[in-house]
Parts: sequence; structure tokens; C-alpha cells
Amino acid sequence: MSRDYSKILTANDLRLGDVVYWAADKRWARDITDAVVFSDSATAEAALAAAFAQSDLVVGPYLVDAITTETGPAPAHFREAFRMRGPSNYPHGKQEQAQG
Repeated sequence: MSRDYSKILTANDLRLGDVVYWAADKRWARDITDAVVFSDSATAEAALAAAFAQSDLVVGPYLVDAITTETGPAPAHFREAFRMRGPSNYPHGKQEQAQG
């Protein structure tokens, strides 16, 4: 196991399609700052197994590399940062709310 293991658990909300993150209280949060940062693979894998058991709430759960910032956890890779911001074809959802 790597000393710098740092992952967050993400999925898509089954009903709305929004990107969601596994929070400390074992619920799905839409804000990445609520995401739990796992520091070991055993705990992360246990949370991932629990997420797969919630197929009535989310689809496609998976672990992603994370970094810690001043505002909380953030994805370590561009793909996840892009996914977090929402659809790119035109402003709607999260992007539309940010413009208002």
C-alpha cells in the first residue's frame, strides 16, 4: 500500500444523473467538499462495495484519485474535474446555477 493513498468515491445519482460523492455520514452528496477522502485501500474498497449495494440510488460507483485543497477534496485528474462541473454542451444544471 502506498503511503500517499488518497481516494474519493463517486457515482451518478440514478434519478437525476448528477455526479455524487460518498460523504462521512454514508450518504451521497452533490458537493465534492462533503466527500470522504480515503487514506487506505481496505476502507475505500469497503465503501465501494457498499455503494454497489445501493443500485437503487446510484449507478457506476468508482474510486478516483484525490488531492486536498484549501476548500476540501478535489479530483486529481482533469477528467474528474471536468465531470464534476457538469455537461459541457451548453449551460444547464450546475453550470446555469453558477451563472445566476
